[in-house]
Amino acid sequence: MTQPHEQQAAAAIDKLRNARERILEQLGRVIVGQNHVIEELLISLFSRGHCLLEGVPGLAKTLMVNTLARSLNLTFDRIQFTPDLMPADITGTEILEENRGTGQREFRFRQGPLFSNVVLADEINRTPPKTQAALLEAMQERQVTVGRVRHPLSDPFFVLATQNPIEQEGTYPLPEAQQDRFMFQVYVKYPTFAEEFDIARRTTAVMDNTVEPVLTAQEILELQRTVREVPVTDHLIRYTLSLVRQTRVREAGVPDFVTREVSWGAGPRAVQFLILGAKARALLHGRTHVATEDIQALAKPVLRHRLVLNFAAESEGITTDHVIDRLLEITPTKEDELTRDARFQKIFAS
Repeated sequence: MTQPHEQQAAAAIDKLRNARERILEQLGRVIVGQNHVIEELLISLFSRGHCLLEGVPGLAKTLMVNTLARSLNLTFDRIQFTPDLMPADITGTEILEENRGTGQREFRFRQGPLFSNVVLADEINRTPPKTQAALLEAMQERQVTVGRVRHPLSDPFFVLATQNPIEQEGTYPLPEAQQDRFMFQVYVKYPTFAEEFDIARRTTAVMDNTVEPVLTAQEILELQRTVREVPVTDHLIRYTLSLVRQTRVREAGVPDFVTREVSWGAGPRAVQFLILGAKARALLHGRTHVATEDIQALAKPVLRHRLVLNFAAESEGITTDHVIDRLLEITPTKEDELTRDARFQKIFAS
């Protein structure tokens, strides 16, 4: 790299790292704990991905997303998904208006809540597939189609969809192919005793919820471009491919426990999201290079919703996280060990 490029890269890294610290500081004024959730949301945002959040009610998921949007100076909308919600309720619709000056009537498109920078799709599994499909088109294409007219969405555009792991009666679970559209599946867990003590003290007294904007929309777009410019070595790509391809049943070199427990593995989009997320994570931690630890840290949120376990595994209480942990244990991180291993040589040759 030439010296001007190196200086630009160093400046971008400093800006992203400082932004992370300032965002965490702003969120800390309102949100207690959940640091791993916040970091994964930021990684997804700067990678131009979307997140699927899963957690029981009352864990401040909505407040967290709203506060994040305010700290980034972005527009925010929340959609409460219900069984009677229609696609037009989220995308917008054509309305007939009369021009008071001319007396003529004309159609005008009224934008729906998807035309915001940050959209919280609350309980996405409670709405019918038709409305889910409208949201997923917006996520993938970053546009909505109404009356054969395409309307581009705001940029940056970031969707966070939540699922309630309890009360599944009468819901419409997202098919695996649709879950694959989400970069991460993030688990929002119960707080620790100390965190919940702090929550109880804060929320039952007078609170100052003032949040100062840290980044503008244009700065976020610039940082998203910077993430893609981060170089990654062939070894890191090979390591990532090794992890993902081991999840594909009936492929060469797949471990025995995967064959026993997994019905369906992850596709190429998992590789892309792992590498992109690792680049963003490296920058957020002030590094100019991607390490295997970045891939390992993001393996669970990227892969957990892309693996389908069979009935035998589920009946024994095995989860996708257990499978991912074992894959991380048996996959060498050093380049010479990985390339010399006979089992992985089968994977590379397949």
